[in-house]
Amino acid sequence: MAVKTRLPGFSGFSLPLLASVATVAFVVSFSACSSGSLTNGTDTPVVVDGISSFVGKDDNANLTGAGATFPAPIYQAWFDDYNKLVAKNVQINYQSIGSGGGIQQFTGGTVDFGASDAPMSAAELAKAPNAVHLPMVMGSVVITYFIPGLKEALKLDGATTARIFLGEVQKWDDPAIALLNPGAKLPSKKIQVVHRSDGSGTSFVFTDYLAKVSPTWKERVGANKNPNWPTGVGGKGNEGVTNTVKQTPNSIGYVELNYAIINKLAFAALKNEAGNFVLPSLDSTAAAAAGATIPDDYRVSLTNAPGTGAYPIASMTYLLISKDSGDCGKQKPLVDMLWWVFHSKQAAATSFELNYSQLPAALLPRVEATLKSITCEGNRILTQQAVH
Repeated sequence: MAVKTRLPGFSGFSLPLLASVATVAFVVSFSACSSGSLTNGTDTPVVVDGISSFVGKDDNANLTGAGATFPAPIYQAWFDDYNKLVAKNVQINYQSIGSGGGIQQFTGGTVDFGASDAPMSAAELAKAPNAVHLPMVMGSVVITYFIPGLKEALKLDGATTARIFLGEVQKWDDPAIALLNPGAKLPSKKIQVVHRSDGSGTSFVFTDYLAKVSPTWKERVGANKNPNWPTGVGGKGNEGVTNTVKQTPNSIGYVELNYAIINKLAFAALKNEAGNFVLPSLDSTAAAAAGATIPDDYRVSLTNAPGTGAYPIASMTYLLISKDSGDCGKQKPLVDMLWWVFHSKQAAATSFELNYSQLPAALLPRVEATLKSITCEGNRILTQQAVH
């Protein structure tokens, strides 16, 4: 997947997607992101609590991770930047196989870290008691569609979206859709539903939203990484759903925002809990977390959040790492790299460029404390003596 180029502009809406992110900036400015490449070739060390963001510059390791396709573009860009700008002897191979596969491989110990948009369940954590959820960024799941000839931005609400994916609303000119889109030239064509075929955190976030807005969906399908879909065809990964929608006239699916933008796919404005139609953007994604109470283990649902500007299908995405490891040759380079992610101006600029919202600024001290608590062979990795 090509993720190291500046994203093409999306012409489907007049609302700027790359909205102001001043309200969600961690501790860095995003103004560095002005060139045609995500990497400007330089990064400046930042020292926080006596620990440099370049603490891992002398590390030497080959790390392997697997999991969610939702954050794959930002992870692959970060890992590439870290190798080029900070630790030239640290190679990180990330396989975007889906959140379900990421949890399985992390639990089985076949990768150094996993990744999931869906927090691990109590049953999954029982099999991996050493697991730590580390929230990385926030993103939006968008309802993407391909309706030839439709020039207006489609509007949908939760109830209608659920009925489409239940197979109850089957044509684009159904009264339920027409009522939300007065004046739009909706075709009398069968809706081609596209969903994920693999165990997916994106599916979990999407179905979590539908379960909150549709009692019928909650009863018949529920929130699940790999639900029993009532209708439609499957595509593997965000990539598979994106490609299927792109190649199938009159289709509808759900993908992470970045995949829709890269592929110039249209996506719907969704009616949020406050009754406003909201397009996904950095600001509307951040607004979903503005009033959220985030527990100590960070496992939280942000779907259908209150707030006039909140986009209703937003989510944190998590890296799954071990609280303690007997392999310092892998654990230390991993933690050092993560410290860089949360303190590097370049890493923040890349998040902005790829349309992922930074975590709320108030959450940063908690994330720092979590990273400082990670150990290898019983010893903490990040200390003030680690300054470079």
